[in-house]
Amino acid sequence: MSNTTHDAEADADSTAEPRQAAPGAERGVVPVPVSAPVVADPAAPTTATTDTTPATPTAPTAPAKRARAPSRERTFGTKVAGQPAFVLHSYPYKETSLIIDLFTRDFGRVALIAKGAKRPHSQLRGVLQTFQPLSSSWVGKSELRTLTDAEWVGGMLPLEKTALLCGFYLNELLVKLLARDDAHPALFDHYVATLNQLAHNEPAPIVLRKFERALLKETGVSADLSRCTATRAPVRADVVYVVDPERGPRPERASDQSPRVAGKTLLDMEREDYQDAATQSQSKQLMRFLLAHHLGGAPLNTRQILIDLSQL
Repeated sequence: MSNTTHDAEADADSTAEPRQAAPGAERGVVPVPVSAPVVADPAAPTTATTDTTPATPTAPTAPAKRARAPSRERTFGTKVAGQPAFVLHSYPYKETSLIIDLFTRDFGRVALIAKGAKRPHSQLRGVLQTFQPLSSSWVGKSELRTLTDAEWVGGMLPLEKTALLCGFYLNELLVKLLARDDAHPALFDHYVATLNQLAHNEPAPIVLRKFERALLKETGVSADLSRCTATRAPVRADVVYVVDPERGPRPERASDQSPRVAGKTLLDMEREDYQDAATQSQSKQLMRFLLAHHLGGAPLNTRQILIDLSQL
């Protein structure tokens, strides 16, 4: 080999990057990779101790309770304040109290005990009068609750003479035809309007016919007077009909015992137009017949008085 070749190999060895020895190589120790598992020496004594405490028994899981079905029992509000109302009727209870029948706007007809209302210095004594608008408050869950406050609102003229008897007639109808705790806000408003009309001396027969009709409509026992029940055809003004209290108008028959009413009268009543004399007369007989049916034959004391006065 030539000297040139020998010198080139020597230069290559001198310029090569020296390799770094692994840690511990100089002591002859082979490095262990970090990820390699460490195996314990089987000859080494075991230091872990076994827990010999008996396990606490686990209580059995209680089954989930079924949700209680909502009660269907009828409930009443526990406290009501500032409810518009009118006294329909009252009677003594024990020595110093009253039981009053109120007609309220949002709760219908409710029965209340007015404790101490008969005492001479009771604030309720002069307030619990019929045909006077009241703001009433009460408490209780039962059907007979306790009156806690009643204030006179005012703003209405008092009823006098025949108008007063007509007012008692309205109250008797409400007491006998309305169920307790059944709200009729539209009927309440109609009642207020009727009292105002009577106080302003508007014709009593017309005012009463309108209220009677509204009462039967609100309680769901009045049929449409503008259509024949059997055929659903429109009522004709020139045909004579009878009105079934449960079904409505139908053409008259020879065997009918019910009041006969002209079709024009039925159409006028549906429109609340009582200007015609024949309509006034026939509607009076018809409403007397329908109310007697829905009252189950129970007499109306105030009606008899008004009949005697030729006002009903």
